[in-house]
Order: sequence, then structure tokens, then C-alpha cells
Amino acid sequence: MNNNQKQKIPKNDDEFKEKLSEDAYSVARLGGTEPPYSGKYVFENEKGMYKCAVCGRELFSSDVKLDSSKGPAGLQGWPSFADAIPGAVKFKEDNSFGMRRTEVSCANCGSHLGHIFDDEHSSTGKHYCINSVCLEFLENQ
Repeated sequence: MNNNQKQKIPKNDDEFKEKLSEDAYSVARLGGTEPPYSGKYVFENEKGMYKCAVCGRELFSSDVKLDSSKGPAGLQGWPSFADAIPGAVKFKEDNSFGMRRTEVSCANCGSHLGHIFDDEHSSTGKHYCINSVCLEFLENQ
């Protein structure tokens, strides 16, 4: 599969459960969150592209990856990005758990990825806090 080719998107809940690990299903389809510093891409520093683990859509370039151990309190411990590939994600207000946040989901398959926050230290003023389990990383060749 080349870098821009998308994977088949499951059509129903059973297909999502078959395709995804239990953790990936909980986060991508049920809006959960993985524990901080538990994801495989928290400290990934190679150059490449982060894609949606569900459908394969390119979401984030490593060129805009932030240091996951720095930044605003509460946002550390997840792969973080200053920006997304244009048109790759969509946003929705999320007032769950008594917080006011903006959810980030894949524009292609609708899977929950994480949340976006303001961050004055980011080059764009934004901090995409994304769950590793929702991503696949394709290193530049």
C-alpha cells in the first residue's frame, strides 16, 4: 500500500471490533483515552507520516510533532502535533467529564483521535493531543 492509499473502513460495530485491538476500539470508536506515556509514539522522533489506524488516511507529519514531555500541564504524555494535514481531521465540541474541549476525529472515517487545545508555545498556537493507539506511523524511506 502506498502512502496515500486508504484502508477499507469497517461498516459496522462488529467489523470495527474485528479490525481493532480492544484498546484501539475503546479509544477510536468509544472516545476513550489511553493513559499518559503509555502509547508507542509518545517519544517517536523519526521522520515520517502519522496515519489513521482505522482507515489509513494521512493525518500528521512528523515535521510538526511536538515534544510530548513538554507543554501545558495535562497535555504531556501523548503524541502531540502543532497542526494536521489540511482537511484530514474534523472538530466537534466535547463537554464530557465536566470539561470544555474540542474533539479531533479523522475526517475520512470519523474515528476519535484525541483533542486540540490552545498552546502559546506551539508554532501554530495549537496543541493536538492524540492517542498513539489511533495512529500508525510510516517512516520516510
